[in-house]
Amino acid sequence: AGQTRFARQFDGRAVLRSCIREYLCGEAMHHLAIPTTRSLCIIGSDEIVQRETQEMGAMLLRVAESHVRFGSFEGFYYKQEYENVRILANYVIENHFSQLIESDNKYLEFYKEVIKRTAGLIAFWQAYGFAHGVMNTDNMSVLGLTFDYGPFGFVEEFNPEFIPNHSDHHGRYSLRNQKSIAYWNLQKLGKCFSELLSSKEISDALDLYNDTYKDKYSKLMRKKLGLITQNPDDWKLIEIVLECLFYSKVDFTTFFRKLSGFDEDNLNNNIVLSKMFSDSNYGKWASYYAKRLKDESSNKTDRNILMDSVNPKYILRNYIAQKAIEKAEQGDYSEISKVYTILKNPFTEQPEYEEYCKPAPKQYRNLTLSCSA
Repeated sequence: AGQTRFARQFDGRAVLRSCIREYLCGEAMHHLAIPTTRSLCIIGSDEIVQRETQEMGAMLLRVAESHVRFGSFEGFYYKQEYENVRILANYVIENHFSQLIESDNKYLEFYKEVIKRTAGLIAFWQAYGFAHGVMNTDNMSVLGLTFDYGPFGFVEEFNPEFIPNHSDHHGRYSLRNQKSIAYWNLQKLGKCFSELLSSKEISDALDLYNDTYKDKYSKLMRKKLGLITQNPDDWKLIEIVLECLFYSKVDFTTFFRKLSGFDEDNLNNNIVLSKMFSDSNYGKWASYYAKRLKDESSNKTDRNILMDSVNPKYILRNYIAQKAIEKAEQGDYSEISKVYTILKNPFTEQPEYEEYCKPAPKQYRNLTLSCSA
């Protein structure tokens, strides 16, 4: 710690607040089956660190199969250390993509793997309403892991323009923009490989991104909607549902969790769901969805089991993390343990923790975060 060339002229310290958030979110993502780094432990400190206010210092031990980032390659490339780019690529391939070692063009196959893993990761984020907050190239893992948790957030009232980072005034890393930003980052990684691959090889590899993303995202969303079969109009259904969630300001996670109780035979029976929407918005998606369900061969019981296994009841809402942080700053770590216990079973009904599935109370709504460690 301290001022180093790696600390961006700051003090190199982490604060307890951000360490707790990363620890809890890494566990939440892991139990949602979203690729992620995790945390082995948090080490507290009595040292006071100056950020927007004075805060308690801390240290978090992050665990991952690899900590190599897109930016790791950029560091060598922009210093024109092209041989080091090759050495690093060889290291990553040998240790994490050993199946590619004997490939005719292992560097191309490696780049393709990074592209596909990144596309899959972004599909997971979108399907669960997660916004990273700072998607620069140095926060992108070559293994397709959620990396460097900072001002992240799970969207509550659905809004494609959701921005968890209060410093992101123009919405560069909004929920909607994450797909395109990840592609931009992959382009920058491809530039680092320009001494290893031709421009056509890089361009052709990047063409994998959109198809991989769309395939993964549509599969995830079909599961969330309880659809076993594939229909050409499913993409339209997904768009209609999200549009209605947006216009009626419906809580994203709550909606999908309640959706397993949908009655396609009598739309008037869906009282809980219909109350979330204006009349016109409810009818718009519900009638379309009911018609689509009648094309399915699975029974309601099987569908409900599938939906409840992919639509969490519990996510790490910002206000829940904030309450745990506030108690920890007073020396009470019991709330961290409780939240961790809940997040280990996000798809399971936990009646004793019912309050933790509720949308944010008024005083915690629209909570945004800084990227200060």
